[in-house]
Formats: sequence, structure tokens, C-alpha cells
Amino acid sequence: MRAARFHAYGAPESLVIEQAPDPHPGPGEIRVRVTAASVNPIDWKLRAGALRRLIPVELPAIPGRDAAGVVDELGDGVAGVRVGERVFGLGGVTGATAELAILSAWAQAPDAWNDEQAAGAGLASVTAMRGLHALGPLAGRTLLVEGAAGGVGSAAVEIAVAQGAAVVGTASERNHDFLTSLGAVPTTYGPGLARRLAALAPHGVDIALDTAASGSLDDVVAITGDPTRVATVADHAAGQRLGTHVVNAENDPALLAAAAELGRRGRYTPRVEASYPLERTAEAHAHAERGHTRGKIVIRV
Repeated sequence: MRAARFHAYGAPESLVIEQAPDPHPGPGEIRVRVTAASVNPIDWKLRAGALRRLIPVELPAIPGRDAAGVVDELGDGVAGVRVGERVFGLGGVTGATAELAILSAWAQAPDAWNDEQAAGAGLASVTAMRGLHALGPLAGRTLLVEGAAGGVGSAAVEIAVAQGAAVVGTASERNHDFLTSLGAVPTTYGPGLARRLAALAPHGVDIALDTAASGSLDDVVAITGDPTRVATVADHAAGQRLGTHVVNAENDPALLAAAAELGRRGRYTPRVEASYPLERTAEAHAHAERGHTRGKIVIRV
């Protein structure tokens, strides 16, 4: 199969498109013929070597944790899915940016999503849902989403709105119309957030989800008045220091299925800022590394 691989840690230019061995699913896994894969912060951080002590990878490595595609091989013990079905989901921390990928958690992709949207849904939706679940029921509550225009943040906004929350989202001004289209009240991030929120949410902010790691977590805890009303999926060190909920993504098929059901109902549409062909994976990584993306960056395979 063709795949994007890096043979040594380094810049995006370390990625090359080459032949790699075909993978095969183990027990409880499936193999998909990939139509598109997403680019997540963990992908370029692993490639750059920033996480080599925490998450060592065997080189050469194929970046990518989530993908969409058509099932073409089943591992032992797999039930409820057939060869030929169109799915999206998650595999290991590497392996998705290739013609064939192994998934350990998946759900049937809604017809309403194109391949790029389905590819962008896996890690973003699971991360957003786990962060929101840590905060308890959402209906009737006012939620602040820090970093609301990014892949996880935009997913969190739509999912929270679908569950009855009133959402205020922070983003740069160029993304305010985007946040409005998702159902959030937009505001800028940075100094003066408490004052701006007092005007936008006069009854106060009940709960908050940080997806940005922008250094604002102390202020967010002060705004909500209780660290247990705050969850972070991005700033683990500050979250642990302050006593907020600290959330990691997990390969949870139930959450993927819940995201897919919202997609079928038209309540969640993964947002894609840009898509690149497999041959331009290095450009996709460079784009992601610059930050400030609106939704997801995906790679067409």
C-alpha cells in the first residue's frame, strides 16, 4: 500500500509517500480502505519528536489516528459490521494516513457526511464528548468553550447545542461568524474575558470546556467559581494543578455511534477547513502546525 511515513523525527518535510507493508486486523479490529484521514495535533507532535519520551513510536511510522473508509477485512470476533460498509473511527496513535488502516473503534458514517467530514469526526467528536460528559447534564446550562473554532472546539459547540446548552465560544474575530453558524455566541479570548462574559451571559457561566491550552485555565476556573465545573482536554498540567476535570480521548465506539446519530439528525457536521491529497501530506502537517485552524484539516487518500 501507499502511505505517508517518516523515518526520523523532524519537520513536515521528513514525511515521504512510499510503499509500506499492508496491515491486517487483529482480534476485535477491522481494516478499512481509507478514503480520507484527519490531521490532529498529536500527529505532528509525534512526527516532530515532541512526544518521544511519553509516546515512543517505532520508525518508520505512518502518522494519523483517525480515518474514514470502506471496510475490507475483519479481525477475529468482530460482529455488527460487514465488508463494504462505510465507516469512520479510530486506531492506534499512528497508522491512518495510508491506503489501508486498522481501526479498533468505529461507527457507520452518516450518508450526510462526505468522506472528508467523516474523516474529521473520529478523534474530534470523542474528545469533545468525553470533555462534555465530565461536566454533567448540559440542558439549560450555559457552557463556555475555549478554542471553539478548532476541530474539537467546533464539535463540542454543536454537540452541546444539540443537548440543550447555551454556548459561548472563544475564537479570533475572523471566526466569529463561523461560531454563530454553529449555534454559539462568539467572543474573543484573552484578557478581559470575565468582563465580556458578564455582558454576554448575565446569569453567569455554569460550566466550561477548554480545548485550546491558551493559558486561560486559571481565569476560567475563577469565572465558573469551581474547578469541578471546568474540564480541559488540552492543558493537562494546569488542569491537574487547579483540580479541574482532565480528559483524554479514548477509542470508544459508543461515543462514535452517538456522534454519527447526531450527524444523521443534522445536529453535528464535522467542519473541514482544508483537504490535501496524500501526496501533499507534508503541507497538511505544516498547515496544522501553524495552528488557528477552523475545524479540521484532512488528507484525501
